[in-house]
Amino acid sequence: MAAHLAKDLRKKYGRRSFPIRKGDKVKVLRGQFKGTIGEIEKKNMKKYKVYVKGVEVKKKDGTKTSYPIHPSNVMILALNLDDKRRARALSRKPSAG
Repeated sequence: MAAHLAKDLRKKYGRRSFPIRKGDKVKVLRGQFKGTIGEIEKKNMKKYKVYVKGVEVKKKDGTKTSYPIHPSNVMILALNLDDKRRARALSRKPSAG
């Protein structure tokens, strides 16, 4: 499950997209939450959706619930590089094709 990188990250790492992970800072590009910037709080591999902090809908009873967004509709602004393996994956040459 990957998303596009912001232009500065694209230039820095020499790749167009990268897999999304919890803790990445993203910007919503499409839909009713367009322009919202937040952190990935969870991802659902079965439904192929991500949940961003600050992207919530208010239900009839007044409670708020997270709104699922397709990863193609977000852009990664900052990567969570706590994991050393993930940092190494950035330096790897992306596979062609």
